[in-house]
Amino acid sequence: MARKSARKSAPRAASRSSKSERERIIDAFMALLAEKPIERIGFAEIAKAAKVSLADLRGAFASRLAILAAHMRETDRAVLAGGDADMAEEPPRERLFDVLMRRLELLAPHKAAVRSLVRSAARNPGLALALNSLGVRSQQWMLTAADIGASGPRGMLRAQGLAVLFASVLRTWVHDEDPGLARTMAALDRALARGQRWSGLLDDVLRIPAAVCRLRPRRRREPDDEDTVAA
Repeated sequence: MARKSARKSAPRAASRSSKSERERIIDAFMALLAEKPIERIGFAEIAKAAKVSLADLRGAFASRLAILAAHMRETDRAVLAGGDADMAEEPPRERLFDVLMRRLELLAPHKAAVRSLVRSAARNPGLALALNSLGVRSQQWMLTAADIGASGPRGMLRAQGLAVLFASVLRTWVHDEDPGLARTMAALDRALARGQRWSGLLDDVLRIPAAVCRLRPRRRREPDDEDTVAA
């Protein structure tokens, strides 16, 4: 199937008054993130930008990473809701390419915020690990959207490999100003080809990626509140 350039989705307009408190907080946080590094964003300025009290902000979210996690979940939902039935008969690699390009299209309004996160993660290993944890969770859903197994230990390894792969593509995407995203599409295509050759990411081969093998799995606790993300 011939690949199309990035689709231009019609923006969904919504007035500030029609948005929930949580949505206003997420929007305010992403706007601030586009302007400054995450480590310099304070709770007071998030509350002020979202026009909520500090008490309401604390009741909705426990941390800045929790706000980011909520934004990523909303992006996951939008990707899953926008599936293309015509892709069902395509090979796994093509299906995954389509899913990840849909994700990038949805992230387009927040490119400056993502660029800020990429820069901060490069300087802060702890933040990079926390973002990786969030990324793995999202990529499990992206694999599922592409009808690729994402359950069990093998699925978790696939999701980890895909999280690393997608992070590498983001570093190209944040600097790609072409409306058709030619550089980004080429980077994603190359990354998926490498993943397919080296790790069996897109099939049922039982080999584990060499890069993933070198990563020791971190012990994780599931938070009581799904919005609370422990780095």
